[in-house]
Amino acid sequence: MVRVIVAIKRLPELSRPEFLQRWLEDHPAYVRRLPGLRGYRQSPAIEHRKPWPFDGLAELSFDSVGDVARAFDGPEAVELFAHEREFLASAEWFIAEEGIIVPIVTTAASPAGGDA
Repeated sequence: MVRVIVAIKRLPELSRPEFLQRWLEDHPAYVRRLPGLRGYRQSPAIEHRKPWPFDGLAELSFDSVGDVARAFDGPEAVELFAHEREFLASAEWFIAEEGIIVPIVTTAASPAGGDA
């Protein structure tokens, strides 16, 4: 399994609610049409007192790099990219192997649920 990881930045003229509407509610319909897609995750950045470099992160899962190439070579991708131009200023992406889940071991001395 491979993932397309995309860090996105909204168009500056869009408010956060407008951006989230277009990305979280409207955009999945375009992503779901990609052939070979196995999974899709959207992670919007949490509002913060200082601006983040990105407004969110998207992850698209495919069985292989070849499946990624096929998905983004068809008419479905043309429609997806056209929709993205309506709400994205940039999309920085890369393809990664599926991550390894590293178990977290807590000890009696560690605070429950504490952050490091």
